[in-house]
Amino acid sequence: MSLFVEGPLDAGRAPSAEETLRRHGRSFHLAGRVLPRATRARAAGLYAFCRHVDDLADAEQDRDRAERELSRLRDDLIRRSARCPHSARLLQLATETDLPVEPALLLIDTVSEELQGRRVASRAQLIDYAYGVAGTVGLMMCKILDASDPKASAHAVDLGIAMQLTNIARDVGEDAAMGRIYLPASWLGAMTPAEILAPDAVGQQALRRATARCLALADGYYASGLAGLKFLPARCRYSIAVAARVYRAIGDRVAAADYRSWDRRAVVPVPARLRIAAGGLARELLGSQRPSGSIHPTLWPVRDTRPDKPVRPEPQRCQPPRTSTY
Repeated sequence: MSLFVEGPLDAGRAPSAEETLRRHGRSFHLAGRVLPRATRARAAGLYAFCRHVDDLADAEQDRDRAERELSRLRDDLIRRSARCPHSARLLQLATETDLPVEPALLLIDTVSEELQGRRVASRAQLIDYAYGVAGTVGLMMCKILDASDPKASAHAVDLGIAMQLTNIARDVGEDAAMGRIYLPASWLGAMTPAEILAPDAVGQQALRRATARCLALADGYYASGLAGLKFLPARCRYSIAVAARVYRAIGDRVAAADYRSWDRRAVVPVPARLRIAAGGLARELLGSQRPSGSIHPTLWPVRDTRPDKPVRPEPQRCQPPRTSTY
C-alpha cells in the first residue's frame, strides 16, 4: 500500500497523530485544516493508525517482526484490549465515534498479504485490493466525520478506491522495487518487477497503456465519491473535496508525464495544492450544484476522457470531459 509520503519523521521518538498526518500526509493535512477541532483530531488519529499498518508492510525490514506486529494488532482489535499505542488509538476512536473495527481488520489482513509480495491478475482483483486498503478507510472516515446518512458509506468506499488507484498509477516503479505489481496482468501481461524497473520499448508502451487504464478506472470512482459529498455534514464537505481533488491532480501529473511512473514519482507542488484548495472553497461559497442520486461506477457506462486514450476502459459511468484540476 502506498500512502502519500513526503518526508521522514524525526528519529528517536514516537510522533503524535497530528505530526504523523502533517509529515506523512500533507495533502490530507491541508484538507483537514478546516475540520472542526474534535473531528480533525480524530481524523489524524485514524490516519496515524493506518500509517502504522502501512509502514509495517512497506518500511519494516524484518518480515517476521512485521507479521508478528500485524497479528498482534489484529488480536488487540478483536479482543478490544490494547497492548500498544496504535491499537489503543483505534479502540479509543471506536468508543468515541461508534467506529466499527471490521474495516480495520480487513485493512490489516490485506496489508499482511503484501509481505509475501503481490501480483494482481485482473481488474476485479485490483478493485478488491483497493477496497481492502482504502475503501475500508473510507468506511471508517464516515464515522469520524459523523456522517449519519447511510448513503454516505458507498460513496466513501468509492472515493477510497479512487485514491488507491491513483497511488498505484503513481507508484509503479516503487512498488516493483518491493516485488509488487498492482497493474493487472490482464492489462500488463507477464512483465516481472525487474522488467518494470528497466522496461524495453515494448514494455514501456505496455506500462503506459496499463497506467492510463488504471487512471481511467479511478475517474469513475472519483465521480462517485464526489457525488456523495452531500451526505456529509456541511463542515466536512469542503475538506473531503479538497483531499479528493488534490489526489486526482496526482493522476493529472502522471498523465502529463505520458504515464511514465516506473522511474519517477508524480508530486503535486504546494502552490498547486493551494490553488486546488482555493478553487474548492470558491465552489462551496458559490453553492456549486452537485449530482443527485446514488452514482456507482459499476452501474454506469463510461468513456475515457484522459488525453491520448490508449485502450477502451471497462464500463463504469458517464462523466463530462476531464479538465485539469491544478
